[in-house]
Amino acid sequence: MNRAQSAAWGPLLLLIILSTAAWLVPGQFASLKSGIVPALGLIMFGMGVGLSTEQLLAVVKSPRFLLIGVVLQFLLMPLLAWGIATAMGLPLLLAAGLIITGSCPGGTASNVMVYLAGGNLALSVAMTTCSTLIAPLVTPLLAQFYIGERLELPVGQMYLSIVQIVVLPVAAGMALRGWLPQVGERLLRVMPWVAMTLVALIVATIVGLNKERLVDIGGWLLLAVALHNGGGLLLGYLGSWLLGADESDRRTVALEVGMQNSGLATALAIKFLAPAAALPAALFSLWHNLSALTWIALRPGLSPPDSEPPA
Repeated sequence: MNRAQSAAWGPLLLLIILSTAAWLVPGQFASLKSGIVPALGLIMFGMGVGLSTEQLLAVVKSPRFLLIGVVLQFLLMPLLAWGIATAMGLPLLLAAGLIITGSCPGGTASNVMVYLAGGNLALSVAMTTCSTLIAPLVTPLLAQFYIGERLELPVGQMYLSIVQIVVLPVAAGMALRGWLPQVGERLLRVMPWVAMTLVALIVATIVGLNKERLVDIGGWLLLAVALHNGGGLLLGYLGSWLLGADESDRRTVALEVGMQNSGLATALAIKFLAPAAALPAALFSLWHNLSALTWIALRPGLSPPDSEPPA
């Protein structure tokens, strides 16, 4: 196993260990509920430290498949979530949580997966960046549209929360990297591990808060999450293929569309709805890493570069 593969399997192993611990001693992890939103802000700060102005300029210079990928993500994932929740008759809070997950931008884990898949890493980083930056505009609207009047969703407060949780920390991280590059370089060495640990703790907290509910509906909800993620991977791949992408870009778009920022979805669901509504995002965080690694293993043929994967 090379270092890039270790970077991908490490977060998954930590997720499994902490989630198992939360299942065995749920009270210890449920007490961490108040730390979910601050933890996600720190993760987003780390993402900002890892971004550069050159990457943002690449968003403008090569917009074709970037735009295709972002449109497919925000078009397909919330629609898939609504369709799956409706077809399976999921309880209202779980349906809302799945829809919120589908309405969120791409997650940074997709960058490592694209690297392992031999995809277009620059396109992957640009898609993650772009979808994150426009999330404050589209995520609350998409969630409200698909959830409808079944739940009162405070769209205005969601806008403010996403700005506070995502935009401001990312901007602060980028500013630190620009003003204090040496400090930024040092942080880049540790922030991936910090982010990995925090995501695993967030998922474990949700498991601890909802152990009894997971016993009752865990199998059905995992099926819904698997269908949601699998549908995103498949339709992202087919959509980019129909629009003329080569194999490298197809894999990139597929992984970016199918992998969501489940940490953000967890924070929004638990803040504006209830702990139960965060269950789909928590399961998604575990499942999308496993499915991506499995998909990569089953579709060899493109080798990742010799350079290290992104932080």
